Amino acid sequence: MESKVVQALGMRHEPVAIVWANERPEGASVFRPGKWGCVMWMLAGASRGKPAAFDRESYGCWGGGVGLGFGNQYKAFPGGEACFHYFLSVGNKHWDQGRAVSEKMQAAGGGAFVEDFTEGEGYLKDPELVERFVQDLPIVDIPTRYVVFQPLKAVDPTQNPPQVVVFWAEPHQLAALVVLTNYARAGNEHVIVPFAAGCQSIGIYAYREAQSEKPRGVIGQMDLSARLNVCKTMGDHVLTFAAPWKLFLELEENVAGSFVERSVWGQLKARLGIANKDNTR
Repeated sequence: MESKVVQALGMRHEPVAIVWANERPEGASVFRPGKWGCVMWMLAGASRGKPAAFDRESYGCWGGGVGLGFGNQYKAFPGGEACFHYFLSVGNKHWDQGRAVSEKMQAAGGGAFVEDFTEGEGYLKDPELVERFVQDLPIVDIPTRYVVFQPLKAVDPTQNPPQVVVFWAEPHQLAALVVLTNYARAGNEHVIVPFAAGCQSIGIYAYREAQSEKPRGVIGQMDLSARLNVCKTMGDHVLTFAAPWKLFLELEENVAGSFVERSVWGQLKARLGIANKDNTR
C-alpha cells in the first residue's frame, strides 16, 4: 500500500510493516538457526525491498528473540539469564559462573562477543539494574510461528493487517511524526522513548501499545549497538518511529489539513531535500 505520510514527509526510506504470520514469504531473508545477527539489519533490508522472516529458532540474538515477541529468550543466553545481567553491565569477569563460561568461550575461539561478555557493555550500572530492566520489558510470546518484515508498499492490509509500521526518520521527519501523532488527540504525551534494544522498540513495545485504545508511537534506535550495526547502510542520522497499525491509520487520515500543508513544514522539507541530495548513500 502507498502511504500519505511517506509522501507528505518526504521519506527517503520505505516504511516496514511488521506482520505476524504462520507462513514464511517466498524469498524472505532468514537467519540460520543459532547464528548471531542483528534484527535491525533485516529491518534495513526490508526498507530496500527484501522481506525477512523470523521464528523461535532463527531470531538473530537473544535480545532480538525478546524484541520480536518470542518470549524471554534471555533464558537461552550463554550461562543463563544471570550472565546476561552481567553482560549488559559490568561484565562476567566479576563472578565465578561468568568467568567459567567466558573461559570456555575463549577456548573455543574468542571474538568480539566474548570480549563484551567478559568486560561488559556498560549500558546499565550493575547487574541488579539489568535484572529490573528485563522484568520491566513487555515480554510476550506471540501466537503465530513467524514475524515478517515487509516493505509497506508490498503489503495488502485487507489480507493480513500489519501489527506495526516502522518509519526510518531523519530528525525533521521524526519531529513531524511526533506532531502528527498529537495532532488530533487531547493531551501531550502520545509518543514514548523507552530504554530498550532497537528491535524491542519496534517490536514488543509497539505490540503493547497496539493493545490500548489510543496507541502511542514508539521512538527507537536509542540502542547504541543497533545504531552501529546499521549506520553504514542507513546513515548516522536516522531513528525509528514505530506506529501500531491503529495509529498508522490515524496518521494517514490526519495528513490532509495538517501542518504538512503549511509553510513551516514546507521550508523544513526543502532543507531535508537539500540534505538528502548532498548525502546520498
